[in-house]
Amino acid sequence: MPEITQRPSPNFGDRRDGLRPTLILIHYTAMDSAQAAIDWLCNPKAEVSAHYVICELGHITQLVAEEKRAWHAGVGQWKGYNDVNSRSLGIELSNRGDHPFAEAQMSALERLLPEMMTRWGLSPKCVIGHSDMSPGRKIDPGPRFDWRRLAQQGLAVWPDEAPATGDWAEAAARFGYDVTHPNCLEAFRARFRPWATGPIDAEDARIAVRLAQSS
Repeated sequence: MPEITQRPSPNFGDRRDGLRPTLILIHYTAMDSAQAAIDWLCNPKAEVSAHYVICELGHITQLVAEEKRAWHAGVGQWKGYNDVNSRSLGIELSNRGDHPFAEAQMSALERLLPEMMTRWGLSPKCVIGHSDMSPGRKIDPGPRFDWRRLAQQGLAVWPDEAPATGDWAEAAARFGYDVTHPNCLEAFRARFRPWATGPIDAEDARIAVRLAQSS
């Protein structure tokens, strides 16, 4: 069990309509230090929070009890559901978004995630990025986050190399994306094809179909 420091934030509420966590969202803080992020997430004026913050050295701080609704997701949807805050747990990684994630930080995340997933009965497909459910508005955890590494440990999903054909939009929607959003392809590629450019192509479709088939 990872060692966790408690720093309660006042920025939380009850989950609405009896909802429980069915997702875990990965974020980055976009601030200069973990302490600055924690201070902001605990400031009532900020009206934002998360369940956990992990610093570059791997220290984990819990701000909100998992049973409660932290204010981390904001506007967006996944699999057609809104109010993602009531349906999710949020993990903030201290990172500005312009540099790789530290090894100690990733290792701490890999210790924390299995415990959260076990507590709430969540599968790897339930671990998503902030940009997945809010394309365009949010870009974290960004193209430098190693989703493949998490998937290799059963902590997220990653497409295999099997051939597949189909419609990208239909498959991406089945996986969970809001394909009506103009920035959806950008969010999809940020996670699965970080350096791809141009219009939707056969590899986008293949990846989306394989993801949909496994979800």
